[in-house]
Amino acid sequence: MDHHAYRHALADCLAESELPFAAEEFTGRRRRVRQAMQAAGLEALLLTDPADIFYLTGYHTFEVSVYTCLVVSADRLVLQVPSIETGPAVVTATVDEILGYRWEGIEEVIAPLAEILAPYHAIGLDLFGAGLRFGVIRELQARLGSGRFRDDGGELLDRIRIVKTPAELDCLRESARITAAGLRAAIDAIAPGVTDNDVAAEGSRALLAAGSEFMSLQPIVTTGRRISVIHVNHKRHVIAADEPVFLEFGSAFHRYTAPMMRTAVAGRASAEMQALRDVCREMYEALTAAMRPGNSFDDAARAAEAVLAPHAERVFFSGVFGYAVGAQFPPSWVEGTGYIARGQHREFAADMVFHLPLCLRLPGQWGIGLSDTVRVTPEGGEPLTDNDWQLAERGR
Repeated sequence: MDHHAYRHALADCLAESELPFAAEEFTGRRRRVRQAMQAAGLEALLLTDPADIFYLTGYHTFEVSVYTCLVVSADRLVLQVPSIETGPAVVTATVDEILGYRWEGIEEVIAPLAEILAPYHAIGLDLFGAGLRFGVIRELQARLGSGRFRDDGGELLDRIRIVKTPAELDCLRESARITAAGLRAAIDAIAPGVTDNDVAAEGSRALLAAGSEFMSLQPIVTTGRRISVIHVNHKRHVIAADEPVFLEFGSAFHRYTAPMMRTAVAGRASAEMQALRDVCREMYEALTAAMRPGNSFDDAARAAEAVLAPHAERVFFSGVFGYAVGAQFPPSWVEGTGYIARGQHREFAADMVFHLPLCLRLPGQWGIGLSDTVRVTPEGGEPLTDNDWQLAERGR
């Protein structure tokens, strides 16, 4: 059978059988988005970011490199997927219509998509979002006229997604539980003479055993001077005595990730390591005190910068004190809807959730990183993860 027959055969027995939430959750999300569209004067949204599509429909798959889109209008949701993703579309998504195209024939997306969009004269796009293909947009603009398309679709959805619903918070709490289990197992494996791969393997096994789905970002384990290089990972390096080991894990539960960083030492932590740990902790306390409605992301960043300032010439810090997390897909768990950094003047609102990645690196030597995933409340930031903010000393 072809993919059209396959879709109908699956729908007869498995339609919407793996929806991650109850229908009311999706109804509420769609209502808020459609209200925002109406207020912005948008008749339709053309969404291509896997997380945006998931947010409104539940659609999820581990194959997110292929072209997929969702058209949202006042009374209709149409999901367009390649033939190989017909199965996930049927079982995980709640939409009004599924359109398939041959996986090997991306040019086939244009005609049906142009037909769907033809009635609308104000179509929102996310020009900075994942999955938007220049070739597709170029052809749609050639057929429909470039004046129909606007670039504010991504910002509209970001303003809604950054504030989490109770169901989303439940998923983030469950991810936090699984993440902690993986980190505990990884730390227990640390000792002089084992490799960073050994530690990553134990942590990964524990994450999967505790219930994680395929993760948006694989567990990160580095040791010694490799910690000082941001965004490298395990690579068969043997852990030396009294060497720090940096870990950053984030499990996925219904695609929601609550990441956490910890640092352990294969032996005894030095006084300098403990001193940098203290700076990380003080930054965290400054951030969580400032993470309350009425304060801006910039306000919180400046509070943390005041703690960091005496050390800023000696250590490397990324400049981002927090980023929003929620439902995501590879290659990253960063949601992209908000950043706690200088110049970010949006105000906090209750039930925003941020990962606070506080890692200080001494170039060519080592680094210390600790973090929690934190929910915004009227009283300030409340951790969803359970970091003890200590340097675990192992293998002594």
